[in-house]
Amino acid sequence: MPVAIALVVSLILGPIVIPLLRKMKFGQTEREDGVQSHLKKAGTPTMGGIIILGGIVFASLFYVKDYPRILPILFVTLGFGFIGFLDDYLKVVKKHPDGLLPKQKMALQLIVTAAFAFYLVKYSQVALTMFVPFSGGYQLNVGWLAIPILFIATIGTVNGTNFTDGLDGLASSVTVVVAIFFRLASMDMQSGIEPIIGATIGALAGFLFFNSHPASVFMGDTGSLALGGFVVSVAYMLQMPLFILIIGLIYVIEVASVALQVLYFKKTGGKRLFKMAPIHHHFELSGWSEVKVVAVFTIITIFCGVIGLLAM
Repeated sequence: MPVAIALVVSLILGPIVIPLLRKMKFGQTEREDGVQSHLKKAGTPTMGGIIILGGIVFASLFYVKDYPRILPILFVTLGFGFIGFLDDYLKVVKKHPDGLLPKQKMALQLIVTAAFAFYLVKYSQVALTMFVPFSGGYQLNVGWLAIPILFIATIGTVNGTNFTDGLDGLASSVTVVVAIFFRLASMDMQSGIEPIIGATIGALAGFLFFNSHPASVFMGDTGSLALGGFVVSVAYMLQMPLFILIIGLIYVIEVASVALQVLYFKKTGGKRLFKMAPIHHHFELSGWSEVKVVAVFTIITIFCGVIGLLAM
């Protein structure tokens, strides 16, 4: 039911929100020095993450009374979604090319992460021990290092998801597969967070109806940061942050490609390791079609999901 409710809500919101975004001129701006085929996307409505969040929130409200454990996930998802919304608003409406300043964005992300960490430590019954993949259920206890690791995992996952959002349907397709994995894991553990995971699956499925190639709307940072918050908060509620390295391999590769590109550029005095970063643009400039990149990255994520299930 959460899947169905969120799916219907997102399908209803699409035809309402997209024309509204277009009317308000909340359009995507493409870089002149970027992938040339993307220049035709300029003006396509962005901030479509509102559609995803609408589906998630509406469906979750039906279950929050009986499933209180979904509240911290909802908080982190909306918290990072709000940061993304501010960033999109400054870029699109206020015409600030970079949106929030890096230090502003990082400060806000740290605040949301700190609130989540405080909840886990003080109010939840969720231990900060982590299930180790392929260990038969062994839980790793790293002591006081658990909090720094939580911050690193959260900021890394959120920004990895953000970097993955660059092609029509890419972040949506990859994340819906990740969410399905967590849905199966959650059912197996009877964790009590199943409704919000189902709601996210439904909301993403509905959003893909408008976001698949050729996209009529982009999720923007409003959606990508929110999805990153969802992934990492669910992982921690299930004590499975280490599994992000497996099922979220695409996120890891995307954020690593950006870091390596910057590092290589500085060390070599201007040379590039990839034709363009994040790495999905490298494959585009190597001759892959946008649809092929999305398909391959999604298939890789499905394969990683199967490995993740075997690793439980």
